[in-house]
Amino acid sequence: MNFESNNTTMKHNFGAGPCILPQEVFQQAANAVLDFNGLSILEVSHRHKDFVAVMDEAIDLVKKALNVPEGYSVAFLQGGASLGFTIVALNMMRDKKKAGYINTGTWASGAIKEAKKVGIDVDVFASSEDKNFTYIPKGYTIPTDVDYIHFTSNNTIYGTQFKEFPKTDLPLVCDMSSDIFSKEINVADFDIIYAGAQKNLGPAGATLYIVKDEILGKSSSTFMPTYLDLKQHVEKESMLNTPPVFSVYVAMLNLRNLLANGGVKAMEQRNNEKAALLYKEIDENPAFKGAVEVEDRSNMNVTFLLTDEDRTAEFDAMWKEAGIVGLPGHRSVGGYRASIYNALPIESVQVLVDVMRTFNQH
Repeated sequence: MNFESNNTTMKHNFGAGPCILPQEVFQQAANAVLDFNGLSILEVSHRHKDFVAVMDEAIDLVKKALNVPEGYSVAFLQGGASLGFTIVALNMMRDKKKAGYINTGTWASGAIKEAKKVGIDVDVFASSEDKNFTYIPKGYTIPTDVDYIHFTSNNTIYGTQFKEFPKTDLPLVCDMSSDIFSKEINVADFDIIYAGAQKNLGPAGATLYIVKDEILGKSSSTFMPTYLDLKQHVEKESMLNTPPVFSVYVAMLNLRNLLANGGVKAMEQRNNEKAALLYKEIDENPAFKGAVEVEDRSNMNVTFLLTDEDRTAEFDAMWKEAGIVGLPGHRSVGGYRASIYNALPIESVQVLVDVMRTFNQH
């Protein structure tokens, strides 16, 4: 069976990030590399009015897409969420110098490690490490003697996702790198949301911060480099230093595209349909099995295994022939991981499902 579409060059990109973005966004970005009001977007000054307008629009579109309420600021920084681990710990540190963290995988573990490095006494009050991060902890007691609570909303490597966020009156911080803009959220529940761009927002290089204004400038840390101070970035309107110009520009284009196609609400419905299609095949096809607890499955990163690993080479050959790329699981987990971010069409999911069905018939 030939799984390829009529366009034999088409690739179905299930990569975990940097990942697929809408083709029209790629085209617009490519055009701007050659000509952005007379210069390439790669060479235009970040102080030029044309790029200042880009940054302003990108920030405004984030606010529109997520219904960001008054009293919050949006900033684009560099360093990825990995630098964000340190930034949020420093900016949220108060007199207790203690924080509560939920450990649900590699990136949550990284956030814990970096918080400790800057002097935070970390209380890991919930963890799924005992079962190799294959579930989301539940029934935990949130500590009250901490400065803030931190969690990672979606676990890219293991394929789990919080379906309900922790409920607390304490300041709440979330790394939403791999599922921001994929579903509706209530920004007012959070004091800081941060996210690397390279999943649903844009190309690698920019990191998005949505920050409650009242937390700015209140850190008790004696160590606060200028670049790590969110107050400085908000006051300088993301222009404290040269921003990641191209990444911000493509993020702006992508947010325009998102809002023109129904916004986050419509995208959430599409994402639910894609995930339901793929998980149904995993559950009904005896050649495959899911890698995590059913109730905690991610709608962004679908992880699964072969029931007979001796057939790995056979399955790999079939999905590669179908034009599928980026399917192998993370090296620390194995198996397969189909990342079905916003821009991946349901047609690509159907191609993968067709391959899986044919594989089972062999």
